[in-house]
Amino acid sequence: MLFGVALPAMAAPEVTLRHALGGAQQEVLETLVSRFNVQQKGQARVLLEDLRSVADPRQLPQMALLDADDSLEFFATRPRFKPLYQVLKEAGEQIDAKSFFPLVLDAVDDPAGRLQALPLGLSLPVLFWNKDAFGKAGLNPEAPPKTWLEVQTAAGKLYDAGYKCPLTSSRFTWVHLENLSSQHGEPISVREGPGGTKVVLNRMIDVKHIALLSSWYKSAYFHYFGPGKEGDSRFLSGECAMLTGESSLYAAASRGKFAAGVAALPHYDDFYGATPEKLLPDGAALWVLAGQKKEDYRVVAQFAKFLLRPEVQKEWVKATSYLPMTRVAIEGLRADGSPPALLDATVRRLSAAKSASTRSKHGFGLARLRDILNEEIATVWSNTKPAKEALDTAMRRNAVPEAPGR
Repeated sequence: MLFGVALPAMAAPEVTLRHALGGAQQEVLETLVSRFNVQQKGQARVLLEDLRSVADPRQLPQMALLDADDSLEFFATRPRFKPLYQVLKEAGEQIDAKSFFPLVLDAVDDPAGRLQALPLGLSLPVLFWNKDAFGKAGLNPEAPPKTWLEVQTAAGKLYDAGYKCPLTSSRFTWVHLENLSSQHGEPISVREGPGGTKVVLNRMIDVKHIALLSSWYKSAYFHYFGPGKEGDSRFLSGECAMLTGESSLYAAASRGKFAAGVAALPHYDDFYGATPEKLLPDGAALWVLAGQKKEDYRVVAQFAKFLLRPEVQKEWVKATSYLPMTRVAIEGLRADGSPPALLDATVRRLSAAKSASTRSKHGFGLARLRDILNEEIATVWSNTKPAKEALDTAMRRNAVPEAPGR
């Protein structure tokens, strides 16, 4: 109070988190946000914003839980993100990047190993199969294909049994190019010149695989519905009998109208040096939008720290089927009775040295690379270009610097 005049109280900062989750994933996010808000005791608040109810996506929130590839869908533009490590530093908060599993950190760090975003919704690429469909096609419902040749055999039997879509895929370039290369000992990028790198997703294994999928596409063994997650609904509806996609879909698949199984992503067993378990996690992360108020960034930093609490991590992973970010989450799940064998396998996979992947980074050309690959792969399905020409063209296009302002 100044000279007897009451000054208006400063409004507590409110920050908006935009998302596109549904089902159990949305429910647990709502629960955790509500808990965070209660703990703030009126000093700050996080507001949830469902993308499906946003009238004008160009009105940017402070945070978004999304795969950075989906920026156009989320914002009708490709906005700038503020790296999480900068947000934390300016707010006086700390998150030790070394606490994350190496492969989890690899999905969201910059070339210097600093956090760009919080890896809240990552998955591994896997194979889902409809056990009921397998049984009707004379296949063993409990024996999913392990190699791509076995996938072809299964697809043929499913097609003969009346299933017009034996196989589809979501997140195509991530599954069938980036992870295919990693599985077979081929780095996505290699060093070229002093300090430079060159993407090489047009090696023999890449060409062989896309050519094989092209032959399946022509014979109707494989159906392509788009570069994103379009295949998910086709599998969950029962239209397609097999799906390669994100492991986090298991939460929805396990509650579906048919018995679904999830297995390791197939590989080529005739390729020397193949390491099928070397997979690259990817998916949704908590990204912070640039150009926000300093007090808003303080709330964002506090919220990120809250999401890393052991009890919060355990609750989140259990409800969503997303990958655990740290060993703390694993220990929480272990204490809660989750299958030890599954947890041990997860730890082994996520603890692999991240240098083995040599992957491109979000914010450092990955979105552009995937856009180019998606465009060129579409020419394979349209029978305009063969696999090698399409991949060679994609690599040449990616090597040309992006025009300023794009």
